Amino acid sequence: MNNTPLVLHLAHSRRSIEVAATQSLLDALLEAGIDVPHSCRMGICGTCETVVLDGVPDHRDQLLSADERAAGLTMMLCCSRASTPSLTLDL
Repeated sequence: MNNTPLVLHLAHSRRSIEVAATQSLLDALLEAGIDVPHSCRMGICGTCETVVLDGVPDHRDQLLSADERAAGLTMMLCCSRASTPSLTLDL
C-alpha cells in the first residue's frame, strides 16, 4: 500500500494537521498536541476508532466489518490512512 501525505481537518477544534507519508494519523495528532485514546497501534482493539465526517478512509484495521468499511463512517487512527487528499474527523 502506498502512503501519501494528507491533511486532517478536525471539526471540533477547527484545526488542520498535516500527516507525512511516513507518519500514522495517530502519531500526527499526538505530535500536534491532540490527545486521542489509543492502545494497540495495530488496528485490533478499537480504542482509537473515530467518526469520519468527510473524505474516504483507507481502512487498514482488522476490526471493522466489510459493511462498516464500505460505509466509511468511522476509522481506526492508529493504522488507517485516506483514499482522498484529506479527511475531516469528529475531533
